[in-house]
Amino acid sequence: MESFLLILKQYGTLVYLILFAYCALKSGWLPLFAGYAAYNDALDLALVAIVVFAGGYLGDEIRFYLARRYGQGWLNKGTRFGKIFINAQRLAERYGYAYIFIYRYPKGLRTIGALPIGLTAMRWKVFTLLNASSALLWVSVLVGGGYSFGASFDAFGVSNLTTISVLMLCIFCVTFYQLWRSQPVLKSSQK
Repeated sequence: MESFLLILKQYGTLVYLILFAYCALKSGWLPLFAGYAAYNDALDLALVAIVVFAGGYLGDEIRFYLARRYGQGWLNKGTRFGKIFINAQRLAERYGYAYIFIYRYPKGLRTIGALPIGLTAMRWKVFTLLNASSALLWVSVLVGGGYSFGASFDAFGVSNLTTISVLMLCIFCVTFYQLWRSQPVLKSSQK
């Protein structure tokens, strides 16, 4: 682990660019590990927090824009894909504010998380404020957690984080499935 932290320190600029791209595209444990690396002085904590925030915030802004710009085309398709977006739109309209604060955490959901919000009537100003707040909380939890509890990660073992991630994904999927099933199906989507 020490040699890996030394490599991070040596290639700092490249590491920050990779961290930004990672956070713009998805969520996961990399920001937590970056906080841990900052705890071990391999990375700068302030720079890690800024990069993770910028990546998380801007990635979701782009997804919101894409859904807002091209989303009607997705909704108007009579395909299974189109029906999925109709149901996602309904869920986002019903649980939009809370959803913005939740979708960052389950593994695999963040990649598409902001798309349903872009399909709703939520104004961009409202979304961007909630998105920034959610990204700030996400940075605090993951980067701050990695930094604050860095010493205990050595004892805990990084390999166990996969188990926790899968458990969080399962909890989210069960909750999402229950919400999905509780939505009434549009008569036009049954055709």
